[in-house]
Amino acid sequence: MKTTYIKSMALCALFFAVDMTNAQVLTKEDSLAAGIIASNTATVLSGYGNVNYTNNLTDKSANINLDRVVLFVGHKFSKKISFFSELEIEDAKIVGGSASGEISFEQAFLKFNINRNNYITTGLFIPRIGIINENHLPTTFSSNNRPFVEKYVIPATWRELGIGYYGSSQRIAGLNYSCAIVNGLNSPSFESGTGIREGRFEGRDANANSMAVTGALLHYYKNFRTQISAYYGGSLGISKASADTLGLNTGLFGTPVGLYEANVQYSGKHLFFKALGCFVTIRDAAKLNAAYGTNTPEQYFGGYFEAGYKHTTKGSKIWQAYARYEYMDLNLKLPTNGVLDPSLTRRYLVAGVNFQPVAGVIVKFDYTLMVSNATPISNTPVMKQKNFINLGVGYSF
Repeated sequence: MKTTYIKSMALCALFFAVDMTNAQVLTKEDSLAAGIIASNTATVLSGYGNVNYTNNLTDKSANINLDRVVLFVGHKFSKKISFFSELEIEDAKIVGGSASGEISFEQAFLKFNINRNNYITTGLFIPRIGIINENHLPTTFSSNNRPFVEKYVIPATWRELGIGYYGSSQRIAGLNYSCAIVNGLNSPSFESGTGIREGRFEGRDANANSMAVTGALLHYYKNFRTQISAYYGGSLGISKASADTLGLNTGLFGTPVGLYEANVQYSGKHLFFKALGCFVTIRDAAKLNAAYGTNTPEQYFGGYFEAGYKHTTKGSKIWQAYARYEYMDLNLKLPTNGVLDPSLTRRYLVAGVNFQPVAGVIVKFDYTLMVSNATPISNTPVMKQKNFINLGVGYSF
């Protein structure tokens, strides 16, 4: 325990130690609020959303859904201090109704500019992990659905309460870094098939008895964007007496979870591609299974590769065609009391086209093929292959 604690703090310190004297990095998600920095307007409104029609060719069923509508509100208190927030409504949720969606804050944090090159965030924010987590506007990814690996392996959109530091290096051109300390996860809520996803607190009555550190190195070189990131933290917020009764470990990094990710993107005049890989470890999975009757894996992983071609017309209209292959094994390694579920080894093939008539508006069409290895542990017959057609529209402003 002491060794892992020292390693985790050393990881965080490494990101603080990188030289801090170049320009801040604004992701496309940040660009929703970038106007606050340059504008004399104190308060800025913005947002994004999307509608998705899905036809399940295998089950011969179809549905259409308002996936999300997000309202951004930002306010500049001074040149040094700003506030950023995103209020999200999923699945057109009506408060008090029977809809299955939710209303939640996706982000709500203060940003303190140390200088033009470095800043601190504190509150509910999104750590720099993966591709989609920070950059999940409908206009920033090709398909109607976000990549499946960045839902079931990296639980995007993943936000927690904490404090983060962001900067860039003058010594190494194009190198940027971030480091954050956030609340821990809730391991009793981990589920087979979704990993740590249901263990996110998302700012709601979060576990403050354990903590996590996360950091990323991001490098830009010509048309390439390369990133590595890591997360390590505790996942048990109950009292020591209760934990001892259940045979679990408490403490800042008790019942630890580790997530390690790398990705690369290339964007040329016409050709583009992106690739991502992620590996997750839950060391005390056997103890969690014994205590809560879950089927938590010790290790799982996933990755994908996407390539495509884009064409821009004279009127700045953009056409794109692409294909993406995804692979994940959500029970790569099971503890001795785990039960193998072959259906959690999955492959996805997504291919489609999209069209942007103006900046901030996108129309999407894609075909999705999902293949799993076998029927699940419930022995309920499940088809190994499913086919979907998706059509949707999205916007951001």
